[in-house]
Formats: sequence, C-alpha cells, structure tokens
Amino acid sequence: MAVVLVNDTSFEKEIQENEKVVVKYFAGWCGSCRLFSPKFKRLSADERFDGIKFLDVDAEESPIARNLGKVSNLPTFAIFKNGELVETIASNKEDQVVEMISKLN
Repeated sequence: MAVVLVNDTSFEKEIQENEKVVVKYFAGWCGSCRLFSPKFKRLSADERFDGIKFLDVDAEESPIARNLGKVSNLPTFAIFKNGELVETIASNKEDQVVEMISKLN
C-alpha cells in the first residue's frame, strides 16, 4: 500500500473510513522527517502491515490533523483504530515505529 499525503480536509475522512491507520507527521524543514520518508514508504509495503492505511500529514499546514495526533515534536507517528487515537510516538527510530504499528494487528 502506498503512503497517502493528506491535509485537514481529507484527514478525518481517512481515519473514519479505514479501520487501522498509521500517520507520519512531518514538516518540510525537518531533516529527520525527510530521512524517515523512505523507511515509512517501505513499511507501507510490508506484508506484516496489510490492511493498515499509511498517511503523511504536513504538521505545519494541517493544524486540525496535528491536534488530533497530539503532535509536540517532529517526526511524530500516531496510530488510529476505528477513528480513535490509540498511541503516538515522537521518534526517528524505525524499530520503535514498527513496534507501535504492530499494536494495530
């Protein structure tokens, strides 16, 4: 599954229409965010995470989505299940993000 870039307009629709969602919050100026992008794309194609929707949100341009994910640092990752926030983590460590995503299965 590909990573889908969403904004405030489409974010809530995506988390409501998809049972399991993982979100990467980023900003254009964030070096760690840019470095994590290929890892996030690779994780979205990992068969362990079939059925999980992967979203990218520019935290600076989407304040509503940022608030729903309780973002305080970048990059931040959040998992949503049935439209509800389950957990967030501010990290650039792939193993920590994988551990969190695994909680959706």
